[in-house]
Amino acid sequence: MPERKPAISGKSAPPAKKSTDKEVDIFLDKLARLPKTTSAKGRLIFALDATASRQMTWDQACHIQAMMFKEAGRVGDLEIQLIFYRGFGECKASTWVSDTDHLTRLMTSVHCLAGSTQIEKVLKRAVKETTKKKVNALVFVGDAMEEDIDTLGHLAGQLGLHGLPCFMFHEGGDPIVQTAFKQFARLSGGAYCPFNDGAAQQLKDLLAAVAVFAVGGRKALVDYSQKNKNKTMTAKLLAQIPE
Repeated sequence: MPERKPAISGKSAPPAKKSTDKEVDIFLDKLARLPKTTSAKGRLIFALDATASRQMTWDQACHIQAMMFKEAGRVGDLEIQLIFYRGFGECKASTWVSDTDHLTRLMTSVHCLAGSTQIEKVLKRAVKETTKKKVNALVFVGDAMEEDIDTLGHLAGQLGLHGLPCFMFHEGGDPIVQTAFKQFARLSGGAYCPFNDGAAQQLKDLLAAVAVFAVGGRKALVDYSQKNKNKTMTAKLLAQIPE
């Protein structure tokens, strides 16, 4: 039998690095190149690592998802499916929900548990969902990757063929995990962006931009920018989308 390639682990990460302006610009440029959404309805998979190291960020995500609903709801309907993994082989997906109260109740009932990553299950679920009904974007938030990179890369490529971009938000500074997440984003036609505690507001702005773009395209982002003049991330995004 051929020798199996070692899995990549990101649990022993070095000190996190803050996102640079160049990295944010690259992320927004990739988002700007996505096909424009023509209807005022979007479907977004919100996937999170819920292993033990992620409790603080999970709590932040409860508030972030509310912002995604709020901003996207100004221009149309947003449906979100929550997917998370934790513990020993536990990976769960919610039904599609269209209100922040429902999703908040789901998220606040979850507590992070020690375990290994299960990104393969997340990507397989995304393929299944978009095959049944078009999904506009997959957001993944995590800090580690302990699975076979080629297997995950193949699944990311399948999502790219289905027109489902993955937005890989990487917490922490592990360079090996960074390389893997960048590859998954590229293969799916999405984008990669690092963040840490010091970039919490930046993460909120970027996630809100993804949600608004998924629902209403460029026009929605123009309106969003006008109502949120301090949203520098959105302004950078608009500057890169053709009229």
